[in-house]
Amino acid sequence: MTRIGIVAEASGETRVAATPTTVPKLIALGYDVVVEAGAGAASSFPDAAYTAAGAAVVDGATAWASPVVLKVNAPAPAEIDRLADGAIIVATLTPALRPELVEGLATRGITALALDAVPRISRAQSMDVLSSMANIAGYRAVVEAAHEFGRFFTGQVTAAGKVPPAKVLVAGAGVAGLAAIGAASSLGAIVRATDPRPEVADQVASIGGQYVEVVVPEEAKQISADGYAKATSEAYDTRAAEMYSEQAADVDIIITTALIPGRPAPRLITAADVASMKPGSVIVDMAAAQGGNVEGSVAGERVVTANGVVILGYTDLPGRLPQQASQLFATNLVNLIKLLTPGKDGELTLDFDDVVQRTVTVVRDGAVTWPPPPVQVSAASTGAGASTGSATTGSATANSAIVGAKRPMSTGKRTGLVVAGIAALFAICAFAPPPLPQHFLVLTLAIVVGFYVIGHVAHALHTPLMSVTNAISGIIVVGAMVQITAPNLTVQILAAIAVLLASINIFGGFAVTRRMLAMFQKGETR
Repeated sequence: MTRIGIVAEASGETRVAATPTTVPKLIALGYDVVVEAGAGAASSFPDAAYTAAGAAVVDGATAWASPVVLKVNAPAPAEIDRLADGAIIVATLTPALRPELVEGLATRGITALALDAVPRISRAQSMDVLSSMANIAGYRAVVEAAHEFGRFFTGQVTAAGKVPPAKVLVAGAGVAGLAAIGAASSLGAIVRATDPRPEVADQVASIGGQYVEVVVPEEAKQISADGYAKATSEAYDTRAAEMYSEQAADVDIIITTALIPGRPAPRLITAADVASMKPGSVIVDMAAAQGGNVEGSVAGERVVTANGVVILGYTDLPGRLPQQASQLFATNLVNLIKLLTPGKDGELTLDFDDVVQRTVTVVRDGAVTWPPPPVQVSAASTGAGASTGSATTGSATANSAIVGAKRPMSTGKRTGLVVAGIAALFAICAFAPPPLPQHFLVLTLAIVVGFYVIGHVAHALHTPLMSVTNAISGIIVVGAMVQITAPNLTVQILAAIAVLLASINIFGGFAVTRRMLAMFQKGETR
């Protein structure tokens, strides 16, 4: 039975690689789990809770001497020396930015797996610690901004006067950005978001944000083959800089999340932009650890500018919610260990034919295996005018991949269809016997009005809208049943078709509504 050691993190890190909830899951895979004394204290997980979960609480030397060591952050050089010969260490290693760490791990002849190198494919989402931590960081960024901000987020009308809502700009609509948008919107702020991928506009709108698009002629905005956004073109960067300057002068809070994997963070907000902001405004630079999106931000520090703008460069945002962050991190880690233990026999094995295992392996038995072969997770548009350079954002999920570009209808074709429709409507109204022209005209107007009304309904209102359409379909069924007894065979056939189609819409609508409501119910109801 292989022993897994859960070691304590360095001072300042509040998270832990395993919790009392995940320890039994590791034991169920056949492992013997030991936890360094005090490893979970900063996350409010006492040693007694680990003991009750089935783990043994040991000293640091014993935990580090385990054949498999689980850790949150990358080991320091002194900690690498504490590993046993041939050991396996699993942690967030950032191998692309820390070649000296990779070399140090290889020198010891051990195997190192990087949790932050999990490929952006659907099968690996349950192991993706970057997304889990980005989700927490985005939420916490709004909490930190609210703490620094001197006013309400939501607008209010009180006896003492009117309070305007705060205006928030979120740069990047990846996992962290979407979490920040949702949190700020739920607090009542006016939230704007920008991202080089226009396909995220619906996601932004669905959680209460307003998408601000950077419009560049002939610009193809697409994510790269590894599931992340690409670097932007020069034309895009120029227009984006103008947009950020406009927004900085208007908003109260800016939260930046833009990152390019393996490269320093792109500079989005300049010193001039910061100087144009109102005193008391707040900026949270979530990319401060990688160089920062904001000029003047300092990693891990709170900076106040000459004009009274607070810039937060905190790099420990997930750790500021330690219990929640540890639970999600540990769950991602358990899912990876499950993949590496197919026999549930306590034997961790690496299969390089599996793309996930190959990608996360940085060092194998002392041999450097980084970087891994590229993983294709999206298909780029092959339409004319597609550009190879595209934009960057925070953590972009794999389901944001672009399958193809929708070509807009040409002006000539659209005009031709409109003219043909008007001519057909005129012909029917001119030659059809009464009262068909009147009914047909009402039907046409109803279609036009319905298209524009339903087409502009927010995603969050689709379920209530479905209930309304069910009611309308019910009226259609009643009217068609009245007409089905008419002496005219054509009327009877049309009435029967109307009853069938409207009934399908009613029963299908209620079936979908029932499934959606079941998502909010406890128990086994589906």
